[in-house]
Amino acid sequence: MPRYLGVMSGTSLDGLDIALIEQDKHPTLLAHHYLPMPDALRAELLALCSSGPDELARAAIAEQHWVELAAAGIHELLSQQGLDTADIRAIGSHGQTVRHEPARGFTVQIGNPALLAELTNIDVVADFRRRDVAAGGQGAPLVPAFHEALFDNHGAPSAVLNVGGFSNLSLIDSGQPVRGFDCGPGNVLLDAWIGKHQGVTFDHSGAWAASGRLNEGLLNRLLRDPFFAGQGPKSTGRELFNLTWLEGHLAALPELAPANVQRTLLELTARSIVESLLQAQPATRELLVCGGGAHNSTLMQRLQQLLPDCLVSSTATRGVPPDWVEAMAFAWLAHCCLERIPANRPSVSGAKGPRILGAIYPA
Repeated sequence: MPRYLGVMSGTSLDGLDIALIEQDKHPTLLAHHYLPMPDALRAELLALCSSGPDELARAAIAEQHWVELAAAGIHELLSQQGLDTADIRAIGSHGQTVRHEPARGFTVQIGNPALLAELTNIDVVADFRRRDVAAGGQGAPLVPAFHEALFDNHGAPSAVLNVGGFSNLSLIDSGQPVRGFDCGPGNVLLDAWIGKHQGVTFDHSGAWAASGRLNEGLLNRLLRDPFFAGQGPKSTGRELFNLTWLEGHLAALPELAPANVQRTLLELTARSIVESLLQAQPATRELLVCGGGAHNSTLMQRLQQLLPDCLVSSTATRGVPPDWVEAMAFAWLAHCCLERIPANRPSVSGAKGPRILGAIYPA
């Protein structure tokens, strides 16, 4: 059975996830490897999400460093597993999103797949989002079709929630086309706020948020953003939800304790997810959570409180570690591209129809 590697670097910019899967009727996770993002590279990738000087050259240099990191991690994983490059059919590389503006007709992921093919001697499939955008879609989220393939148990309506920098839902109801959309900020504002005030990259288990008090005035201001209206198709990114956006709302209110802002940001993440889910699929009986947010016990508890009639749990309860679901998805997307299987879902992205996603860079 063919083996694929998936390389995922998400909007949290914490590191690279590399997953090795075996593809039969269903994908199976064989092994995984994580590489922390070097501070200098993280800072440069974050800076590239906004306009700045000499962007083209800076992006080209940053993606070279990103690929060198990914290639080193791939060789480490193969060595750990006693595998050769010839044992891998292809790498599915997401690259790093630096701009995502489908309303203006574009999405940009950098990751130099030609260099990755050169450094690994493995075929690389990359640039998955732009074909969907070219067909009139949002280009995101791309994971609902994979979530359906991995988690559909042909039972009661269920959903898969990925909480990375941003949160997105996949709605699974047997006999119906899978649906999905971005809900709003996941960890992106939580990470930015704690980074500003405590100098760390994330709020471990949501402990700092749990120490604060919810401010309903701030929450209501944030939830009035037009993005939160409607069921999609819709996607978002740092172009909208960022510290500048947050600080603009804070400026209109009396000064709040930083921990209270963090608690309110966690509530924003939880409420935007739950309200989206209840509006789009109110009969949901199981919510499986993956991504870094699955480790935020404060967020998980809040989701369960807001969804008393729905079982909220990590994808680990289905045998799939939550940290590796997205990297697995891009390995699976590489398989779909090579097999000429359309992997977008118009019911998710709003594209004109099914499309084969990705561009192939032979070794």
